[in-house]
Amino acid sequence: MDENQTEVVTDFVLAGFSQTPSTEAGLFVLFLFFYVSTWVGNVLIMVTVASDNYLNSSPMYFLLGNLSFLDLCYSTVTTPKLLADFLDNDKLIHYDQCIAQLFFLHFVGAAEMFLLTVMAYDRYVAICRPLHYTTIMSRGLCCVLVAASWMGGFVHSTVQTILTIRLPFCGPNHVDNFFCDVPPVIKLACTDTFVIELLMVSNSGLISTSSFVVLVSSYSTILVKIRSKEGRRKALSTCGSHLMVVTLFFGPCIFIYARPFSTFSVDKMVSVLYNVITPMMNPLIYTLRNKEVKSAIQKLWDKSGLTWKK
Repeated sequence: MDENQTEVVTDFVLAGFSQTPSTEAGLFVLFLFFYVSTWVGNVLIMVTVASDNYLNSSPMYFLLGNLSFLDLCYSTVTTPKLLADFLDNDKLIHYDQCIAQLFFLHFVGAAEMFLLTVMAYDRYVAICRPLHYTTIMSRGLCCVLVAASWMGGFVHSTVQTILTIRLPFCGPNHVDNFFCDVPPVIKLACTDTFVIELLMVSNSGLISTSSFVVLVSSYSTILVKIRSKEGRRKALSTCGSHLMVVTLFFGPCIFIYARPFSTFSVDKMVSVLYNVITPMMNPLIYTLRNKEVKSAIQKLWDKSGLTWKK
């Protein structure tokens, strides 16, 4: 491979959503609302968990606080560049910035997948082994599991990035999406990428699909083990919101990464779901029906001199 070929393309052009100024202005306002809502919701959860002694000592809320932090990082990888591109006709991204975006997207995204799996295990222990819950899910184990999630994301992203930067890019340079991701970027390589695609699909696709199967299996096991109607009702209430998050996040990821890297017209909209919508929805899904979190938020607002309306 001629390494100089990789230097021919120094910038990529992101396709974006539209070339019509009026349409892009409306989309800018819409996605800005999504991004601000993501920050407000997730920062509120993080501050609430950190400031409340009960929530901070609970394994479930400790993991939820980490999920909120990951959601903030995940949305920040792509959304600010998307907002800037709505105001810029060129929509250029430098090669190094493109690779960095690709790396952090998979780093944080894979870490979130692993963390959601950890949260499913936490719910399994809490519901099926309640008497041993605090012993099993100790703070030390929670920290190890969170660290393992980050490490797993780092390893996954490193593999994806190394496979990508070894490819020669000598034109064209038009990325058919609003951010740099593995499928649209490697399509631009000036070489046969069949083997690379298989390796990447087996990596990203296997992680997203296997994690989804593990999550669904764990929640199904919880429901099977609970015999009483009241207990099953509570379990459904607890796990239902988690399953909603899992479906919103893993469904689009499986659609994008667990297939050969061919392009469909709906890929951009599917990407919006797991890049923009899910990080915004997580705080709502996990906390709107949670009395403990709402009570802690009320106490936090009362300390700040603000009024809280239930």
